[in-house]
Amino acid sequence: MNRIDQRFAQLKAAGRTGLIPFVTAGDPDPAAMVPLLHALVDAGADLIELGMPFSDPMADGPVIQRANERALARKVGLTQVLEMVRTFRRDDTHTPLVLMGYLNPIEIRGVEHFAEEAANAGVDGLLLVDSPLDDAALCAQMQAQHLHLIRLLAPTSSAARAHDLAARASGFLYFVSITGVTGAARADAAAIAAQVQALRQQARVPVAVGFGVKDAAGALAIASFADAVVIGSALVEYLQGSGGDTDVGARARAFLAPIRAALDARKTA
Repeated sequence: MNRIDQRFAQLKAAGRTGLIPFVTAGDPDPAAMVPLLHALVDAGADLIELGMPFSDPMADGPVIQRANERALARKVGLTQVLEMVRTFRRDDTHTPLVLMGYLNPIEIRGVEHFAEEAANAGVDGLLLVDSPLDDAALCAQMQAQHLHLIRLLAPTSSAARAHDLAARASGFLYFVSITGVTGAARADAAAIAAQVQALRQQARVPVAVGFGVKDAAGALAIASFADAVVIGSALVEYLQGSGGDTDVGARARAFLAPIRAALDARKTA
């Protein structure tokens, strides 16, 4: 069983809401990237989204755009990202890792070659913002390597689109809580609650919500109707300027621990 499936089954059995932090590979410090991933797990991450640096991250706001620029300036590409995953897997064989990014670098590398590399490195899923739903070749290669292809669903998506994605989803569905790029606004939980609840009734996989979650209060509001909460831009911004294993890890724990505590308090309340 894929680690993503295992983790969500564990969360459901325990009555817990999943916490999924996003960080950009190579930022703020390429040398401290693997310790950062371990620090996120220590602070309560259930899954991790690792951003693949790209020169034109069209779905991302200024915070993650700049993180991509910094990572690329430090020569972090797909080869380096996969090496980070391999190194992380030496000590952590349980935490699911999802690579998030854009299709162009993968097509340049070769979809079949990339899928095989990713699976061998220890990747569990792929979330490509600009991947067409009906990309048969991509879907086939992901399935051949037992990798989940995570799909995004916007609040403006039609009912037909939501139904189609719910039926074909793999791993989990990522519901985008705002109409805009990452970090552009704070999620309005009340405005999307009904949509997410309806989606969960249709979908055969869990539903995670992200793009506008900034802190413990926002995560707690989303947790009342979602299976997992994704938090990215606020974490990336908090880590900016840190360097070295100790500093980066300490900042990651300081940011994520209160969010984990809030989610767990809701479970036990």
